[in-house]
Amino acid sequence: MSLFKARDWWSTVLGEKEEFDQGCLCLADVDNSGSGQGDGAQAEDLLLEVHLRDPILQVEVGKFVSGTEMLHLAVLHSRKLCVYSVSGTLGNVEHGNQYQLKLMYEHNLQRTACNMTYGSFGGVKGRDLICIQSMDGMLMVFEQESYAFGRFLPGSLLPGPLAYSSRTDSFITVSSCRQVESYKYQVLAFATDADKRQETEQQKLGSGKRLVVDWALNIGEQALDICIVSFNQSASSVFVLGERNFFCLKDNGQIRFMKKLDCSPSCFLPYCSVSEGTINTLIGNHKNMLHVYQDVTLKWATQLPHIPVAVRVGCFQDLKGVIVTLSDDGRLQCSYLGTDPSLFQAPKVESRELNYDELDVELKELQRIIKVVKSQGIWPMPEKEDDLKVYAMVSSNFDPVSQATDVEIGTDVVPSITVQVTLQNRIVLPKVKLSIYVQPPLVLTCDQFTFEFLAPEMISTVSFSVYLKRSYTPSDLEGNAVVSYSKPTDRNPDGTPRVVQCKFRLPLKLICLPGQPSKTANHKLTIDTNQSPVSLPSLFPGFANQSDDDQINVMGFRFLGGSRVTLLASKTSQRYRIQSEQFEDLWLITNELILRLQKYFEKQGIKDFASSFSGSIPLQEYFELIDHHFELRINGEKLEELLSERAVQFRAIQRRLLTRFKDKTPAPLQHLDVLLDGTYKQVIALADAVEENQGNLFQAFTKLKSATHLMILLIGLWQKLSADQIAILEAAFLPLQEDMQELGWEETVDAAISHLLKTCLSKSSKEQALNLNSQLNIPKDTSRLKKHITLLCDRLAKGGRLCLSNDAAAPQTMVMPGGCTPIPESDLEERSVEQNSTELFTNHRHLIAETPVPEVSALQGVSE
Repeated sequence: MSLFKARDWWSTVLGEKEEFDQGCLCLADVDNSGSGQGDGAQAEDLLLEVHLRDPILQVEVGKFVSGTEMLHLAVLHSRKLCVYSVSGTLGNVEHGNQYQLKLMYEHNLQRTACNMTYGSFGGVKGRDLICIQSMDGMLMVFEQESYAFGRFLPGSLLPGPLAYSSRTDSFITVSSCRQVESYKYQVLAFATDADKRQETEQQKLGSGKRLVVDWALNIGEQALDICIVSFNQSASSVFVLGERNFFCLKDNGQIRFMKKLDCSPSCFLPYCSVSEGTINTLIGNHKNMLHVYQDVTLKWATQLPHIPVAVRVGCFQDLKGVIVTLSDDGRLQCSYLGTDPSLFQAPKVESRELNYDELDVELKELQRIIKVVKSQGIWPMPEKEDDLKVYAMVSSNFDPVSQATDVEIGTDVVPSITVQVTLQNRIVLPKVKLSIYVQPPLVLTCDQFTFEFLAPEMISTVSFSVYLKRSYTPSDLEGNAVVSYSKPTDRNPDGTPRVVQCKFRLPLKLICLPGQPSKTANHKLTIDTNQSPVSLPSLFPGFANQSDDDQINVMGFRFLGGSRVTLLASKTSQRYRIQSEQFEDLWLITNELILRLQKYFEKQGIKDFASSFSGSIPLQEYFELIDHHFELRINGEKLEELLSERAVQFRAIQRRLLTRFKDKTPAPLQHLDVLLDGTYKQVIALADAVEENQGNLFQAFTKLKSATHLMILLIGLWQKLSADQIAILEAAFLPLQEDMQELGWEETVDAAISHLLKTCLSKSSKEQALNLNSQLNIPKDTSRLKKHITLLCDRLAKGGRLCLSNDAAAPQTMVMPGGCTPIPESDLEERSVEQNSTELFTNHRHLIAETPVPEVSALQGVSE
């Protein structure tokens, strides 16, 4: 916002619900009286108003009538050009002078007009000729009452602004190719006639010369207006207002200067030359501002009450340099620059001496309060009573009529189950939003709800159904109900954002059916407990076969979609075995077994129940899933790159064909149509392949999350980790809810594990000083990630402790248990040695390199 505003000298509003643009304002002595009018807002300010029936595109004033050098008014309509004379007679009464508008002549146009310009074309004396540009790029020249000729501009697609330079006797416009082009009037006059444009090559050679451009300059953007000024006889300048810049060109098309504008411009006017060799320019923009530039230097900025679409500078009575602006809704204003004197005078501030002893006492008191607040924890403390309570209840039975639609699970009947969420508010909450989340491929019949709690102590309940949509298992059966609302406070009446969430667990039977146990399997796990074994039918009552009493220690599960899991309970030892053909399928049954055992013994009053895992961590099976997921990511990148290449090729062929079809001379297609059809089929096939790969990648990521949950569970049972340590592992191994091509699981997990190995699991201070790469780029392979996961398990086996407190960076003493073979740590050790050597080099040379150099692939990606 400018400090100075344009001072309003005279203003009015034109028309009713009409639109105006840059061609609707003209400043001239149209009545040939030689005196300006206007002295405040008077009744006679409006001299003449005539309804012309047709829309008006542009108005100009010049010597348009033969036999006289008087000024006349030219009005351009879409299909007609009219020239009028404006005359006035002195009034003898208080109503003032009377003005009349008389039609001198008119031209009916064969083409729809866009804009016009005028001047002494060809160097004629004492009269002005008019040139009209049509919407299809034709220049029509009128020698006052007669039509002279018409010429098509070469390659014209959309018309641009048009201006005439009397010094070079040429027309200057901006084409749809974003080029400033200049055409000599003599070349236009002797070129091929526009009516013969579509005839044969023989007539081109016989009827005239080809229309060629005098000079052209590519400005790289569309132009809003062109203005040609000459404040001395030696040279003239061509000003072009673009969408982001304005340019000043010489007569031959060379750039004198250009200025990049901060705001989108709306109009401009080069109006004078204050000093030798410089030109002042007014530029209006869409922020209600009018800037005054001397060449490229901003000299003044003033604020207008509207967005100007046209600006002129004129002289009214004895007042010179009046700025006339017109807005698109008809606000016409005459204003001047400057400021009004301010009568405000700031009062004197009473000075008082500072008492430094009192200030010291106040500072110490504030420091004491800050220490007390820090010692009490986070401030402000949360309220004891919640503003909103959320409860979730899962139905114990399936829906009588399944709500599953569009499922992709073979021949199995897919059930659905109802979940009921209840909200109870304590205060008035106008806008409350409830969002439900479950793990895919589980889907909800509705996942978004809104509430209006206009009174306290209201209760609202919503219900929705959950079912399995695709033929693979979700990574978790836990759902989450998240409620977001805003609570108004004294400092923020609009409300402070708050979130309340409630978790619920879906039953295993929603995705699993009873199945036949299998004696053989590729993957097996054994869970040890400290309590006597429990019969499996009592743990899984919904999956027990009542007719088979001998199989109380064996139970089979079949997931919807086909995969099977077998659970065995030992008769003599306190062990349970879970086995399956797929490694990731072990997770849900293993987790469900441990949860149900804990619940069973809690009901029995046994509080010291514990489970453990004493086998080897199945890293190789886990690594196979990582490799499969990473392979699909790489394949997706290749397919998208190939699809991008084929799309570029398809557009290039389209441009070639469009050029051939637009050519007036028929030419053979040279099998471009066959190539276009083949490329189109390739694009469609590649798009289908990308979509199929994305589906496979989504399924692989779900399986990888299931296997990751299983690995975290086994590591926690293996090392008897606490809940806080398991939470750290989950944050490191499961950082993403959704896998994306730009940020994938592999690089994110590798960065998190590297941070753990560098901090709480570091073996020496050298590793703590190791700087990790801060850029997360897709790796070339998974060898580094697998090495770090193996190293993490080895550090935990040696007694490492996961911790995020301040002492996490302290090196810990690793105790090697008997019978364990150390795993090579070449990756971190090599990097630490390289960094040590780099530090020695930089210290010796007095150089410091803090920012890592990006890889070549990253630089190529930026350049592309």
